[in-house]
Amino acid sequence: MDFRLLQKIFGLLLIIFSFSMLPPIFVAYQNYHQDQIPFTETFFIMLSIGIVLFLPVRHYEKELRNREGFIIVTLFWVIFSALGAIPFLLSDYVSMSVTDAVFESMSGFTTTGATVITGLDYLPRSLLFYRQELQWFGGMGIIVLAVAILPVLGIGGMQLFKAEAPGPIKDAKLTPRITGTAKALYLIYLVITIVCAVTYKLLGMNWFDAISHSLSTVANGGFSTHDASFAWFDSAALEIAAIFFMILSGVNFSLHYAAWHSRSLKSYWQDTELRAYLMILLISSILVSGYLAIHDGYQAAMADLHHGTFQLVSFMTTSGFGVAEFTSWPTFIPVLLIFTGFIGGCAGSTAGGIKVIRIVLLAKQGLREIKQLIHPNALLPIKLGKRKVEERVTSAVWGFFGLYIVSFGLLMLLMMAAGVDQVTAFSAVAACINNVGPGLGEVASSFTSMSDFVKWLSIFAMLLGRLEIFTVLVLFSPTFWRN
Repeated sequence: MDFRLLQKIFGLLLIIFSFSMLPPIFVAYQNYHQDQIPFTETFFIMLSIGIVLFLPVRHYEKELRNREGFIIVTLFWVIFSALGAIPFLLSDYVSMSVTDAVFESMSGFTTTGATVITGLDYLPRSLLFYRQELQWFGGMGIIVLAVAILPVLGIGGMQLFKAEAPGPIKDAKLTPRITGTAKALYLIYLVITIVCAVTYKLLGMNWFDAISHSLSTVANGGFSTHDASFAWFDSAALEIAAIFFMILSGVNFSLHYAAWHSRSLKSYWQDTELRAYLMILLISSILVSGYLAIHDGYQAAMADLHHGTFQLVSFMTTSGFGVAEFTSWPTFIPVLLIFTGFIGGCAGSTAGGIKVIRIVLLAKQGLREIKQLIHPNALLPIKLGKRKVEERVTSAVWGFFGLYIVSFGLLMLLMMAAGVDQVTAFSAVAACINNVGPGLGEVASSFTSMSDFVKWLSIFAMLLGRLEIFTVLVLFSPTFWRN
């Protein structure tokens, strides 16, 4: 293990991260310097640590290997979340333990959206904006941004990109250079965020709420500046706009790039995963809205349609926004919402969950096994569109699914051993490992009532889900640490 290389990269990344404190400082300055000191102090703490780490080894150059890539990605997400908790600890407007502060920070950065804070409507805007900003940085991944800078230091960034990027197929690059790929992704990400913010403003939000909610919408994060989330605005037009941008952000960003680069929508319609994603969303939305209408969830049919569709899209894209008390709906609906959160969005998107492409491959593999029983000597390759899927990819998908089930089961059992009831434990793990946010039972609105042990389990589940299990669990393998 090359510790000098790790020191150099960690130093650089911490220097980059320190500047994320400047926007909340600016917001505080615009609002009578309200709660400005925590962010100013955090800025200097992070910048100092980064400089101390970076300067002694700034001239050290060596190629980054896959092993260092996994360590950097995992540890940086851990360190980022730990240091990101500092403003919550220093703020005079919230009284938080270390556990709660790290939970809130990890939830933000992993775009989970679960919270331990109540009374959002009374918090200073600087702290509210900081929560939204955490999700925006976590949405695309600050590592993807960092790989655009690392090459100038003589360090290749592909290992970082592959370790952090979600999905089973990570070898495709949008541009010949990984730096160009990172820049292309972030440009698209930024443009969608700006368009989303302007749309929210035109539909009735003030600029602060519009910008704040655009950050968490495009990140599929779910944090809001109000306790009631989107229900606070009581606007069908805003909900419809949010539905559009949540769905858009749940699409593989490489498709957005292909459409923009070719000036054509053809790449969207040809993508198997996108078609499956939209079909699942459509069928599930009809089920939820229809079931609500049948059981008189709302008196007006249109309210059933946009409330039911909003909540379904929010769960499947793992955004976690709310427009209604979905836990009071007929039992079938909350359970269906939780299950769509397991599916999640497309690979290469800001959404969490297992990912639609894996669900598609699992389904195709299952159908192939059935056909193989009927025609034992036939060669039946799995295809996505016209492209044959390699066996190593399908094996990786099954391996991921197996580890996912085992991890989910162990975390749920540990929570139940800590005294959490079965429904709450199941939904809490589902909410965290899928990066959805809300659950059922005691965690329907927040994790405030959970014990510290359960919160730390939830923090670990968030990290597992955001880095898609393999990146984290590989560090627990003895083989990984052998030379």
